[in-house]
Amino acid sequence: MEKILIVEDDPKIATLLQDYLRRYNLDAHITTDFDDVMPFFEELTPHLVLLDINLPKYDGYFWCRKIREISVCPIIFISARDGELDQVMALENGADDYITKPFSYQVVIAKVRAQLRRVYGDFANQYHEPEFHEGSLSFYPLKFTIERAGKTLELSKNEAKLLEVIWRTAPNVANRDLLYEEIWDEVTFIDDNTLSVNVARLRKKLLDLGVKDSIKSIRGYGYQWVYKEES
Repeated sequence: MEKILIVEDDPKIATLLQDYLRRYNLDAHITTDFDDVMPFFEELTPHLVLLDINLPKYDGYFWCRKIREISVCPIIFISARDGELDQVMALENGADDYITKPFSYQVVIAKVRAQLRRVYGDFANQYHEPEFHEGSLSFYPLKFTIERAGKTLELSKNEAKLLEVIWRTAPNVANRDLLYEEIWDEVTFIDDNTLSVNVARLRKKLLDLGVKDSIKSIRGYGYQWVYKEES
């Protein structure tokens, strides 16, 4: 039975969610310690998290980032905030989906089941986590990590997606439109500077691993992966 962690400070909503999930044979648990969600998360090791944004001490974005440091389990935000920016921030911080309050419990169940199928179902069993290797450099996009010579660095979600697209596209150039589409989906207000800043951060982390000049800028077009293992 899949375990679901509910991080919701409204006891009524949390209890209704728990009851509804259990009707569908899902093992739902509610946390009551909002000062530190992580100990209960680590003890429970849930298959999925339902997470509110407005919480007593730290907000849901904070806990989403903390969970992403140790787990890639699906995270669905459930919040009364219905602004586009709130949904963008949720996804940017590592969430997989977003549901606005008031919500239909049937929609919650459908989205929970969809995420569980995606990660743990029949299709997932046939799926192998992508890995990229070149010389001593290894990149694990779903773990948001890059490794070289025994050293491991964590990437943000955007940095990991950026590196995945650029590396996957090599030896061809990953153009800017492709990067916007794959990293920021339908967000239309992303400008060139945002992409440049993310590339600069990614280059800095690669440099920290001793990887120099691995991402080449193609002026007016995009970026190309040109890493060569130094002998």
